[in-house]
Amino acid sequence: MDLLPPRSTKEIRDELIRKEFATGDLIFRENSFSKGIYIVRKGKIKIFQTGEDGKKSIVYFYRRGDFFGHRPILASEPHPVSAMAMDNVVVSFISKEKFLNLLDSSETLARDLLVNLSKEFTVWVNKLTVFTRYNLKKRVALTLLILHSVYKRLDSSNKKVTISIGRDDFASYVGTAKETLVRMLRQFKDEGIIVANGTNITIVDMEALRELFTYL
Repeated sequence: MDLLPPRSTKEIRDELIRKEFATGDLIFRENSFSKGIYIVRKGKIKIFQTGEDGKKSIVYFYRRGDFFGHRPILASEPHPVSAMAMDNVVVSFISKEKFLNLLDSSETLARDLLVNLSKEFTVWVNKLTVFTRYNLKKRVALTLLILHSVYKRLDSSNKKVTISIGRDDFASYVGTAKETLVRMLRQFKDEGIIVANGTNITIVDMEALRELFTYL
């Protein structure tokens, strides 16, 4: 999901409010009703659901340029997920009322949101399909590729991308225990695919990682 195209952005620019969140801050909680939409200007946000046992399952990551919070408004339903800042986050916020007024007056904005919802739905469905059909090693390989894409967009330099994510969050996204994830990452490290230092991971053999994902 990219930032709203220039025409849509121009239409809502004057309505945006800057909001800041520190690491671990909840932006919204599942089953609450959306107060508006958010456009990520800085940082990363994890989207998760909480099971009956209290266990959190991460389903998505938002990064700079992404926007979210509009689906519950359009569907007149509560949030199906919670959103939490993974680091220091800055967003541009537009209230539900102003968003709906702009939506009524802008065919461009409505069309942009329709495309956005379609893309997001496709990503979520693909994750569900892959993560329920394939083994742990393939899920970890795919997650590394997804996280590499997230962090690469946050760093426009030509340096190797460093993925900095807690093992609890990583394990939650993969759908496994932290101890199991750590063992699998150690295997990737021994095979020369990644370098790991604390919570930081650098992919040093991207081709080998892609082959794992392709042929497992």
